Amino acid sequence: MIKIAIAEDNDFLARAISDKLNLFADEINYKYRAVNGAELLVKLEEDANLDVILMDIEMPEMNGISATELVKKKYPHIAIIMLTVFDDEENIFQSILAGANGYLLKDEPASRIKSGITEIMEGGAPMSPTIAIKALKLLRSPNPTAVKSEEHDLSKRQVEILEQLCTGLGYQQIAANLIISPGTVRKHIENIYKKLQVHNKVEAIKIATQKGIV
Repeated sequence: MIKIAIAEDNDFLARAISDKLNLFADEINYKYRAVNGAELLVKLEEDANLDVILMDIEMPEMNGISATELVKKKYPHIAIIMLTVFDDEENIFQSILAGANGYLLKDEPASRIKSGITEIMEGGAPMSPTIAIKALKLLRSPNPTAVKSEEHDLSKRQVEILEQLCTGLGYQQIAANLIISPGTVRKHIENIYKKLQVHNKVEAIKIATQKGIV
């Protein structure tokens, strides 16, 4: 029986993931869920008898990448699969550096998540196809680390999305142009608004133009 925990702050998504796992209850024992990285570490202190953690990236208090690094240092026997909407190079690279054993997207069918868990238990490194392509691209890049501007603290990917926003493109077209999912675009735009301290696209474009970001 494979023992699993989930780190996911969104209640709806957590239920969806647990429902997928419950389809394989004869092989998978879903033990508990943490709503962020900090709570996960507390729960691990109480029960670290796990085989795999399905780890979200964007969580309050402590994100999944930071949590992964700490978990792998203290509990190296636990495999970690990033299960997220983020399919951009920056998050893939940072997750690999933190020690993640696999990287799957949340919209994968239950069968793929199950096979990913099985694969990781056999020593493999499960990845969604789009993630695998980008991971190879990162390995071939002379400088795979994400570049951030100290002034506005936007990642390279967020600047790219902001540039496309400025041309009037919608989420679907931006996603198609950058070969990422619309959900990833939406999440990046939410973070762009937070970092620029704006509330809508018009304000974001104005600030980006004034600061010379785009």
